[in-house]
Amino acid sequence: MTMLRTTREDTAAELVDALSRMEAGDPARAALRERTIEAWLPMAHHLARRYTGRGEPTDDLVQVAVVGLIKSVDRYEPGHGVEFAGFAVPTILGEIKRHFRDRTWSIRVPRRLQELRMRITAANTELTQQMHRAPTMAEVAAHLEVTEEEVIEGLEGARAYQATSLSTPVGDEGNMELGDTLGAEDNGYELAEFRAALPPAVATLTPREQQIIALRFYGNQTQNQIAEKLGISQMHVSRLLAGSLAKLRKHMGGDD
Repeated sequence: MTMLRTTREDTAAELVDALSRMEAGDPARAALRERTIEAWLPMAHHLARRYTGRGEPTDDLVQVAVVGLIKSVDRYEPGHGVEFAGFAVPTILGEIKRHFRDRTWSIRVPRRLQELRMRITAANTELTQQMHRAPTMAEVAAHLEVTEEEVIEGLEGARAYQATSLSTPVGDEGNMELGDTLGAEDNGYELAEFRAALPPAVATLTPREQQIIALRFYGNQTQNQIAEKLGISQMHVSRLLAGSLAKLRKHMGGDD
C-alpha cells in the first residue's frame, strides 16, 4: 500500500510539472489540466473533511476545496521552489476558511468584525496555553493591541454566527416555542398619550396647586416639607394635593 500511494503521489506531481511546462495554447493542455485536477482530488477531499461537523454540509465543503484546488493548479509555478502540495494546501484551506467567514453567518456583520472574532479566538487559545488559565478581556485586548471595547464588539458580532430558530422548544415541558415568548403589549404608547395630555390638565390647576404637584412629584418632597415651605399645615397640603389629583383625573378622563 505504501508503494502504491507513493506511486500515485509521484504521478500527480509529474502531472503538475508537465502542465506547468506546457504552453498555454497547446491543444492538449485542457485534457492534461483535467487529469491533474482529478489526480489531486483526494487531497482536496481530505482537507474538506477536516472541517466537517461545523455546521456546513460536507458536500459544500468539498466543492469549496475543489475550487481551491483548481486555483492552485492554474496558479502553480514550480520555479518558485515550492512543491505543489506546499502551495495547494494553504490555498485550499484559505478557500474553506473564507467560505466559513463569508457564507455561514446567520446575520451579515461587517468583515472587520468577522476577522476580529477569529483573531480573538486565536488569541484566547494562545494566551490560555501560555498562562495555563483563561485570559481576561484586558489581556486579550493588550495581546491584539486593540481596546477592550473592540474586543467586546468582536464577541458581540460572533453571536451572529449562528441564530436560534424561533421554533426552538422552550420551557421544562417543551410545549412552548421561542417565538411564543417574544412580543408583548407595549405600554409605551399609552404612556406617551398620558404625557401628551398631562400639561393641558396641569394648566387647569391654580398656581398653588401646580406648585404643590411640582414639589411632591418632581421635587420628591414630603407633605411635611411642602407644608413648611408654603407656611401651611400638613393637613392643608394633603387636602390641596388630593383635590389637585382629582381635577387631573377628571380632566384626563381616567380613574387612575
